[in-house]
Amino acid sequence: MATEAGGHGADAAASGMPQLDFNTFPSQIFWLLVALVALYYILSKVALPRIAGVIEERHDAIEDDLDRAGELKRRAADAERAYEAALAEARARAGEIAAKARAEIQADVDKAIAKADAEIAAQAAEGEARIAEIRASALRDIEEVASETAAALVEAMAPGAAAPEAVKAAVAARMQG
Repeated sequence: MATEAGGHGADAAASGMPQLDFNTFPSQIFWLLVALVALYYILSKVALPRIAGVIEERHDAIEDDLDRAGELKRRAADAERAYEAALAEARARAGEIAAKARAEIQADVDKAIAKADAEIAAQAAEGEARIAEIRASALRDIEEVASETAAALVEAMAPGAAAPEAVKAAVAARMQG
């Protein structure tokens, strides 16, 4: 049994790995070449054209995306310039509206001031007229009191010597001068 097992083991050792058996090399090389040619044919006719097509599609898509991005960038720049122009126009218009409003308000203020000045002038003239009237009345009252006082003094000093008209004339002359 030992020899049988040993003989059987010797056959296995002699045969070894089939890939390393020099007797099968030409057949292995033939099939290697057939497999490589088949693989080359499949890759060159099927897989590589598909990969090249996908790469070309991706390249075209990237180019299209870049073109669209450039166009959108130009549009954004145009929109920004339009926005800036509109903003400047709006600011100018706002300035014009503010200036117009200021002018209208100033005109209203000037009218109100003129009206107030006219009312103040009228009240001042009325006040001056009243003051003049009060002054005239006060002067008449003073002249009358002064005449009565002078007449009373003259009568007290020299009874019957003073004529009322002469006393009034003397008081009036004295007040005026």
